[in-house]
Amino acid sequence: MNPPLTQKKEDRLDVSSENFSSATHSPKGTSKRLLSLDALRGFDMLLISGGGTFLVLLKGKTGLAAVDWVADQLTHPAWNGFTFYDFIFPLFLFIAGVSLTFSLNKGLSMGLAKKELYKKTFVRMLILIGLGIIYKNSPIPFFEPSQIRLGSVLGRIGFATFMATLLYLNFDFVKRLGTAVGILLLYYAALFLVPVPGYGAGDLSFEGNLVGWFDRTFLPGRLLQGTYDELGLLTQFPALCLTLFGTLAGDILAKAWQDSRKIQLLLLAGVIGIGLGLLWSLHFPINKHLWSSSFIMLTAGMAFIFLVMFYVVIDVWKIRKWAFFFQVIGLNSLTIYFAYSFINFRYTSGKLFSGLYAPMPTDWHPVMEALGALMLVWLFLYILYRLKIFVKV
Repeated sequence: MNPPLTQKKEDRLDVSSENFSSATHSPKGTSKRLLSLDALRGFDMLLISGGGTFLVLLKGKTGLAAVDWVADQLTHPAWNGFTFYDFIFPLFLFIAGVSLTFSLNKGLSMGLAKKELYKKTFVRMLILIGLGIIYKNSPIPFFEPSQIRLGSVLGRIGFATFMATLLYLNFDFVKRLGTAVGILLLYYAALFLVPVPGYGAGDLSFEGNLVGWFDRTFLPGRLLQGTYDELGLLTQFPALCLTLFGTLAGDILAKAWQDSRKIQLLLLAGVIGIGLGLLWSLHFPINKHLWSSSFIMLTAGMAFIFLVMFYVVIDVWKIRKWAFFFQVIGLNSLTIYFAYSFINFRYTSGKLFSGLYAPMPTDWHPVMEALGALMLVWLFLYILYRLKIFVKV
């Protein structure tokens, strides 16, 4: 196994103004790649794309309570509540904000005007919305437009990074923090004070919430949950706050400060976020489906904590060999997202490895098949890494 990213590769992969999947860190004017951000992104994308499926399939097979608990943490609650799996997509939105800080600053240092950066991020948003529609609707029902789902993970990332770009280039640290807090407070007030026809105000049930009514009324096409879509219209705004919080973390990391100061500030932000999220949940339940304000604060706080953990181990202590597995994924995050959907790695896994696990009990076969698929996906990404092929938008 090769060591993580030589300087030669870092130079080739430095962030451009239109590429938000990587970050450079140059507080003293020298290009230094944040390997921790690549690793954290890879860890996150592995779970977003379904790389943890084999862990879910382990439930009830080992007789170990800890394994069953981990499996339960990789599924979403039916409505209110929280599991680790709820944290995965918010973490990516946060990471996008961290990367955005470095890429925009690099664009400005290269002499690009704000107007040019707006244009690039707007075009990128449109491309991601299009790719998201393809991903969520394949095969696309071209002749039944009412069955096309418009909400998507990629579309949400595109919208969040575009809006965060507008705010980052015009608002300082304090104003962006105030904007994020203001959005969460307004969202909180809207869900409790705006009456929903037939249900009234403050109804946070599956059928009666304002988010669902807004989607049913204004969002064309198919809604994932029938009465609403968790990637619909109103939830775009609280989700945007995660990317704004990410830009705050990026600002801290980009400062020419001692690592100890950066770590203290990131940890403090994480503790405050988690504390406020739990406190807010006493009245506004933690709910990923609604992207409730308490959910945003909780996951933002967790994102700060995860970022600082990866940063300390990889970029401060320089303990990096273990992170290479995730860095390979993080450098091709869009590729793994689409590969798991459009390439049947589990079928190939069965064809290649089923003879090895055939003697095992039959209920273990899906577990081994999923594990083999994960190995094949990583090998595919490693080959792309060796060939220096990185798919970006």
